[in-house]
Amino acid sequence: MRHRTLKHRFVRNVPRELEPGVLYISMEYATAVHSCCCGCGDRVVTPFTPTDWRMTFDGESISLHPSVGNWNQKCRSHYVIQRNRVLEASSWSDAQIEAERRRDKRAKAAHYGSEHEARTAAKELPESLPVRRSATTQGGGAWSRLKAWLGQ
Repeated sequence: MRHRTLKHRFVRNVPRELEPGVLYISMEYATAVHSCCCGCGDRVVTPFTPTDWRMTFDGESISLHPSVGNWNQKCRSHYVIQRNRVLEASSWSDAQIEAERRRDKRAKAAHYGSEHEARTAAKELPESLPVRRSATTQGGGAWSRLKAWLGQ
């Protein structure tokens, strides 16, 4: 990991150019964005939703839960952000990533849809799904706000 600590900045809108080592947090858009901590420069978006990330601010530092796994990025980095510190986590196998994709799909269906839809979604899982812990996850209303915020 190139960045072992992150500074946090509460912002309304995230700048186009991200400063490495800075975690930008928008409470209005319920999202945090940062440049990948491995140093590759990829933009990492972590939305705060019941099925994605949770952010804790203790008055001095930020923690994100769960871990950040950039499975769709070339670097495939995996780390935890805890009290502004970046803790490198173990790599995941393709099987672990696919299992997490299935779990995420079921969690989203259960939260945003009916239990029947959750079971159906799990059975009809496509081969290639975005990973829960990446910027490409698709979801409900929070994603609409996030896309508008990012100018897409």
